[in-house]
Amino acid sequence: MNSVWFVGAGPGDPDLITVKGLTLLKAADILIYAGSLVNPDLVQLSSAPFQYDSNGMSLEEMIPIMVKGVREGKIVVRLHSGDPALYGAIIEQIDLLKKEGISAQIVPGVSSLFGAAAALQAQLTLRGVSESVIITRPAGKTLEKDRIAELSQTGETMAIFLGTEKLEEITSRLVCHPDTTAVVVYHATWPDQKIVRGTVKDIARKAYDAGITKSALLLVGEVFAENPKGHIRSFLYS
Repeated sequence: MNSVWFVGAGPGDPDLITVKGLTLLKAADILIYAGSLVNPDLVQLSSAPFQYDSNGMSLEEMIPIMVKGVREGKIVVRLHSGDPALYGAIIEQIDLLKKEGISAQIVPGVSSLFGAAAALQAQLTLRGVSESVIITRPAGKTLEKDRIAELSQTGETMAIFLGTEKLEEITSRLVCHPDTTAVVVYHATWPDQKIVRGTVKDIARKAYDAGITKSALLLVGEVFAENPKGHIRSFLYS
């Protein structure tokens, strides 16, 4: 098939890749992986003779490798962390491949958001507490302006990616009660996973005191409270 396979590696635990993803990983002739984010143990499961760590590589360096591989009839796998649909920057790659007459096939993966929810034994949506999940990120090098303050007014569950280095700034802008439950999950599902619980007013300090400065997810909402107020038992079990 004249395609590049974009595969979600999952949040960290090598066992959380999908069966299809693992099959492709093991069958790959060319593997391009996000080395700073994908668990090395997962990469080691691949016997691809050509492996490239994309950390530091530009699109202009990666795309020709993919194109050449596909045209030579090789199985080309682009391994992304989590699920490629969330902050995976896959569209830029797919667009450039299309210009070369090459299509893409996507294999979804387990997002770190779901890995974090599992670690917390929490539901992101909980009847009577929150029926929606807001996934967002703070402004930075690649985003001029964010909508964190506006979105935080809804009272719904929030998952804030790519903001570990700005926790204090982010939480100071949240338009919700300062006692709203907040959690920081570092390296969800990895062996060195850390969970820090607190509230909007103190979670930044607690996370920094725990030595967390990168690779973490900020979760805000009462669904993460030990005993969520307002929770109504599901009709499924009534």
